[in-house]
Amino acid sequence: MTERRAPVLYVIVCAAGPAERVTVLIEAARARGWDTYVVPTPTAEDFLDLDEVQRISGHPVRSAWRRPGDGGSLPAADAIVVAPASYNSINKWAAGTADCYALGLLAELGGAGTPIALLPNVNSAFAANRVYQRSLDELRASGVHVLVGPGLIEPHPPRTDNAEHFPWHLALDALERSRR
Repeated sequence: MTERRAPVLYVIVCAAGPAERVTVLIEAARARGWDTYVVPTPTAEDFLDLDEVQRISGHPVRSAWRRPGDGGSLPAADAIVVAPASYNSINKWAAGTADCYALGLLAELGGAGTPIALLPNVNSAFAANRVYQRSLDELRASGVHVLVGPGLIEPHPPRTDNAEHFPWHLALDALERSRR
C-alpha cells in the first residue's frame, strides 16, 4: 500500500504589513492538510521571522534561484497562495516581470496551469490606480483567483494597518473550491 502525500502549497509572501503574520496562513494550511513551502520576495524577507516560518512550515524558506547542480529543488506545487500581495508585486507579475524567484515561480507555474489564489494588501489610493485595476484584470484573465471585492478583501485606508484582521483563510477557501 502506498502512502499518499499531502498536497504541496507554495506561499508567496510579498512586502506588505500582514507578511509578519504569515505563520497564521501556514498553520491554517497545514491544519487543512497542505504541505507548505514559503517563498518570500526579496523585500518581504525583512518582514519575516525566517526561523519561525521555517519551524512552522517544516521546510527551509526559499527566496532565490538555486545554481544548477546545487540540489534543493522544491517539490512540484499543487497550488499557490500569493498573500499578502503588494501593489508592486501584483503589477510586476501581471506585466510578466520575473526579476526574483517568487515572480519567476508565478510566471512559470501560472503558465503551467497551477491553481493560484491572490490575496492583495493594498491601500485605497493604490487600488484606485488604473494600472492596478488592469493588472487584476490581466491576472483574472490568466485564471488566477483574485480575491478582491465585497465579501472578500477590500483596500484599506492609506497609512493604516490591517495585519491583525487579514483574511488569510479566503485564499485557502478559494483553492479548496477549485480542487473540487
